[in-house]
Amino acid sequence: MTDDLPHSPLDEDDALAAEYVLGVLALAERMAVEARVRNDSAFAARVTAWENRLAGLNDGYGDIPAPDLMPKIEARLFPQPAKARRGLFGWLAGALAAAVVAVAAVVLLQPAPPAPVIATLGEADAPLRFEARFDGAAITVTRVAGTPAPAGQVQEVWIIAPDAAPVSLGLLEGESLSVPYPQAPAGWTLAVSLEPAGGSPTGAPTGPVLAAGTITEL
Repeated sequence: MTDDLPHSPLDEDDALAAEYVLGVLALAERMAVEARVRNDSAFAARVTAWENRLAGLNDGYGDIPAPDLMPKIEARLFPQPAKARRGLFGWLAGALAAAVVAVAAVVLLQPAPPAPVIATLGEADAPLRFEARFDGAAITVTRVAGTPAPAGQVQEVWIIAPDAAPVSLGLLEGESLSVPYPQAPAGWTLAVSLEPAGGSPTGAPTGPVLAAGTITEL
């Protein structure tokens, strides 16, 4: 038997599921596999089977408790004044600690700035328009003009790498959809299509594309 023998699609799916569980896929391939797991129950079962087969590899590693850093943080923020330097120095230390707390409270109460827009889906005067923002950890697609899909249908969001097939990010059942994403891949396309309730039955867009836009550099 050699590596030149042809492999069936099922064999290729099994190998892909194993590579995904082992964590050896590139980022784009891993994102595509995760999207397929959400839409392809047979493939998801293969991934689960490989997770069960390889679960024993974790038996030799115990959980490591997280370090308790709070006492050190409190000690640095609220140092105890030396007993020999009470009076004015003790008052100054207390005032400084209070100022630190006040500044921290003001900073924490400041509203976070909105995440930058990375793509606009639809023309500026289009009746249906979407915006995509990236906050460093997730891509959020929001409908900024127009209405939801009619009854019995749903708007589905897709991401498309250059020269690659569309990958579903999920269903826009409310005003927005937020999907964890490690980066905003400039040059990729975001699109929204109209699909049957529950999403595309094929794993690819089946209805009309309602809007699309290209992700730009931050």
